[in-house]
Amino acid sequence: MGPRIALVAGEASGDLLASHLIAALTSRQPELRCEGIGGPKMEAVGFDAWWPYDRLAVHGYVDALKRYRELSRMRRALLARLLKDPPDVFIGVDAPDFNLWLEQQLRRRGVHTVHFVSPSIWAWRGGRIKRIRAAIDHMLCLFPFEPAIYEAAGVPATYVGHPLADTFPLVPNKQEARERLHLPHAAPVFALLPGSRESEVANLAPLFIDTAKYLLSRYPDARFLVPLATRETRVIFEQAQYAADARDLPLSLLFGHAVDAMTAADVVLVASGTASLEAALLKRPMVIAYRMGDFQYRMMKRMAYLPWVGLPNILCNEGVVPEMLQDNATPEALGEALARWYDDVDARHALADRFTALHHRLRQDTAQRAADIILPLLGSRHHGSP
Repeated sequence: MGPRIALVAGEASGDLLASHLIAALTSRQPELRCEGIGGPKMEAVGFDAWWPYDRLAVHGYVDALKRYRELSRMRRALLARLLKDPPDVFIGVDAPDFNLWLEQQLRRRGVHTVHFVSPSIWAWRGGRIKRIRAAIDHMLCLFPFEPAIYEAAGVPATYVGHPLADTFPLVPNKQEARERLHLPHAAPVFALLPGSRESEVANLAPLFIDTAKYLLSRYPDARFLVPLATRETRVIFEQAQYAADARDLPLSLLFGHAVDAMTAADVVLVASGTASLEAALLKRPMVIAYRMGDFQYRMMKRMAYLPWVGLPNILCNEGVVPEMLQDNATPEALGEALARWYDDVDARHALADRFTALHHRLRQDTAQRAADIILPLLGSRHHGSP
């Protein structure tokens, strides 16, 4: 029997990240078998998916509580299968609420455990680091400031860079993207990204539509691009557009194509999250906006450690792009902030320079660097309980 690695990825971003890692690992060790919970991109590079990753997908605290018993049964079934025939290494790809317990159980029984993508302990819930220390042998970090936090707590950690920085071009081609999307070369173009989850789109769609109305009054030839991840989120946005009597807005709804939309845009309005990092890697000026339920917002704000929520600001350690949250996110405020970016060409160029430097820092050939950590663990076992 050749070496085996078990992986668990819990959503589309983890499926993509793990697929690159599996390809890097098997290119250097062709007999390696990879199995566990994953998605179609992992399967495309030879992964044996015992369960599909979308079984793990939860959206917020309420959904997690509703599905707790189902997820707990699935996790225990996976643990029993892994203990019956232990892998050489277990890799939890993000999904910390599911993976950390599993990692701790396996590590106690001698399986090497690696976690790929640090939980945001630097942003909130820092107390989790004690649980992480008990659960994993090595943390693979996507951001350069993270390893020092883990090493101070006695957790081996390595910065491997961010995979998006490897795949995104250093110089995006705006005109080519506009041609793909059949857009005029000279018109003002704004990309509106209200999130990937249904709850996010429901909260932000009316706000983003009213912001587009505000911008259109200022730029009569403006065009608006709205990439949406699923059919469900598209329906939610269309309903909001109908309710706002905005069916005549020069607004194009796209199935996916978020990267094309941001590349083609002059300025981006984006919900906080990975899309804000994508916008930074595409060197686009942006305004970050977010709204959620008042109770959830108060709880998150009380638990937060940093003055920013957006990854571009966190990674630059400075408020380089505006963030407008909750009651501060109004159509007028967002519209004015977006217009300032559009009108100030020098500011846009200066921001692009900052984002280019960030891109270089994050571009580290992530999958190969991660493989460098994982491959030496194959064929060895812990002795006794850590």
